[in-house]
Amino acid sequence: MSVTAAPARTAAASTSLGVLVALSFCHMLNDMQQSLLSAIYPILKDAYLLDFGQIGLLTLTFQLTASLLQPVVGMYTDRRPQPYSLAIGMGFTLVGLLVLSRAGSFGALLAGAALVGTGSSVFHPESSRMARLASGGRYGFAQSLFQVGGNTGQALGPLLAAFIVVPGGQGSLAWFSLAALTAIIVLTQVGTWYRRRRAAGAGPHGRASTDVMSHPRAVVVRGIAVLATLMFSKSFYTAGISTFFTFYLIQHFAVPVRTAQIYLFVFLAASALGTLIGGSIGDRFGRRYVIWASILGPLPFTLMLPHVGLFWTVALAIPIGFIMSSAFSAILVYAQELVPGRVGLVSGVFFGLAFGLGGLGAALLGELADMTSIDLVYRICAWLPVLGLLTWFLPDIEGSRRLA
Repeated sequence: MSVTAAPARTAAASTSLGVLVALSFCHMLNDMQQSLLSAIYPILKDAYLLDFGQIGLLTLTFQLTASLLQPVVGMYTDRRPQPYSLAIGMGFTLVGLLVLSRAGSFGALLAGAALVGTGSSVFHPESSRMARLASGGRYGFAQSLFQVGGNTGQALGPLLAAFIVVPGGQGSLAWFSLAALTAIIVLTQVGTWYRRRRAAGAGPHGRASTDVMSHPRAVVVRGIAVLATLMFSKSFYTAGISTFFTFYLIQHFAVPVRTAQIYLFVFLAASALGTLIGGSIGDRFGRRYVIWASILGPLPFTLMLPHVGLFWTVALAIPIGFIMSSAFSAILVYAQELVPGRVGLVSGVFFGLAFGLGGLGAALLGELADMTSIDLVYRICAWLPVLGLLTWFLPDIEGSRRLA
């Protein structure tokens, strides 16, 4: 019996890793397509004579549709898991890209952004559940591997925009619909694995029975409130960087558009690396410590960034992206453990919170940039990591679990 059981366990583990890699790959394609929107903002600004407020409104439209629907999707799939919903969500993204490539007005741009955001809202909650189901108990590692795909895609967006969309124009966005089609094919296979796994007896929430641990209501409320505030700090600052970094470099240092997009890629690539490492560190040493370091840690660098030259602006953006991005996987898994059995809802809320706060931040910061300057926006955002001090009030559920 032991001879036959060992290969079965090995096969199951390898299958789970394959699913995680497939989800991470599709997350990369999904977020790569989404990041193209912000990467082509300089092109759209010149072509449609947009102001910074309208640029912020584009981001707000995308991120509101990407955020408001996510908790609804997560709540629904907690009760009725939908194995093939990921492929359907990617279909919305495909159509959104085609609309953006042919848009002839600001209204059409908003419609395309809304479709891409809708695809994201369908994709994230259920894919996060599948990643947890395939984790083998290494929840932080699974979420980090899944999330690093998204961060890698976000980093690739500006690079692809610099070398494909800038010379090819707005219509070249249509070529990226092939990436969405590839993701649909892969996600259909992942959906089949998920359906078979559930049929074999896995729970709908992607967790073992031992994963359930109840916490007092006051502890849960306090923990979620602190995590939401920390997400606010991270998302607002990240929105300021990803949406306006190219404009800041162009206006402040007179760099070409392509060079500015390459520098944005450097920041986002550092963020992807930080995401991958943060989850594994959280599994080993505790997610509370990772949250402490990742939110508060970038403060010295963010305070210096608005007051240095071009070289140090890019150099400081690397540790800021690396450290701050390590927070998301730790925050998400921490929230899932605070509210066990609601993986889809919690994932939808926190993915949605990240998108929604980022969109709100982009809109508000865009209006502020129009009224004052981008330099002032960066000086204000530099103080956001101070909110990391609130991690002190985060309940130590990991310590409680060790005692139990």
